[in-house]
Amino acid sequence: MSILRDNVNLGPGELRNLISKGITAAPGVFNGITAIMAERAGFRALYLSGSGIAGAMGLPDLSLTTLTEVAEEVRRITSVTKLPLIVDVDTGFGEALNVIRTVRLMESSGASAVHIEDQELPKKCGHLPGKRLVSEAEMVKKIIAAVESRKNKDFIIIARTDARAVEGIEGAIRRAGIYVDAGADMIFPEALESEDEFRIFAREVRAPLLANMTEFGKSPLLSVSELEKLGYRLVIFPLTAFRASLLAAENAYLELFRKGTQREFLNNLMTRKKFYEIIGYEDYEKDDMEISEKGSRII
Repeated sequence: MSILRDNVNLGPGELRNLISKGITAAPGVFNGITAIMAERAGFRALYLSGSGIAGAMGLPDLSLTTLTEVAEEVRRITSVTKLPLIVDVDTGFGEALNVIRTVRLMESSGASAVHIEDQELPKKCGHLPGKRLVSEAEMVKKIIAAVESRKNKDFIIIARTDARAVEGIEGAIRRAGIYVDAGADMIFPEALESEDEFRIFAREVRAPLLANMTEFGKSPLLSVSELEKLGYRLVIFPLTAFRASLLAAENAYLELFRKGTQREFLNNLMTRKKFYEIIGYEDYEKDDMEISEKGSRII
C-alpha cells in the first residue's frame, strides 16, 4: 500500500547529512500540497516561513501567529512528505523557558530544524526597517535552552541574527561568534546587503551558514551555486512559490469577476487529473480497497 508506507519522514539525520556534504536548497512551502510539489520537483529539504504561515492566514509577519498554529502546519506538512523540514519559529515564542517548549513541540510535530532570531517582540520582517535586537545575553539563553531541550541530538538549532541592519556587518559577525559558542549548529545572517558581505560573513564565522534568498528585500539574489562558492551550506527561498501563487490567484479572481466564467483561462489552471495525481487520489483509493479486501477475508 503506497500511502501507508511512502511518507516516512527522513528527519534531522538526513538534513545533517545533506549539510555535511555540500549546499542544500530548501524552497518555502506553505501547506501540504506545496510540500508534495516541491518534493516531486527534486528538492531534498523544505522550509516553512513564519511570514508564509501568517500571510496565508491574512496576517502580517508581526508575531501574531501562535506556537500551536505553527505546530499544526508543521504536522500537516510532515505527514505528507518524507523530506526534512526547516521551520521558522520567530523569536521562540517567548523567553528561554518558552523556547524549551517550542523546540520540543517542533520535534514532536516532525520538524528537522528550527531557526530562532535575536529580535525583540513584536519582531518584524527581516528586510524592513525599525528592527530592535535583544541583548546578546538574552539570545544566548535562548540558544542554550534550545540545544539542551532537544531530544534528538541531530535536530538542528539555527541562530538567526538581524544585527546587520542595527549594528552593521561587524556587529552581526560578533553576535554570530557568540551564538556559535552558545551551541548553535548553524548561523543565519539576515538581510546582508551585498555579495561581498556574504563573502565576508562566511570568511569570519566558523560555522555552517544559511542564506536567505527572499525576493524584493535587501539581499542580492545569488544563485545556489554562487552561494556554495562563498561557503554557504543551506539556502532558503521562503516565499517564492507563495508569491507566485498569490499573483496567479489574484489574476484568476479578477478575470472570473469581470467575465463571469473561467472558460478563457482554463489553460492557466491545473487540470483535475494533474491535481489528483499530485495528491495521490488513486493511491488512497487503492489502499482503501486493499484494506477492505483484507477485512472481508477475515470476516
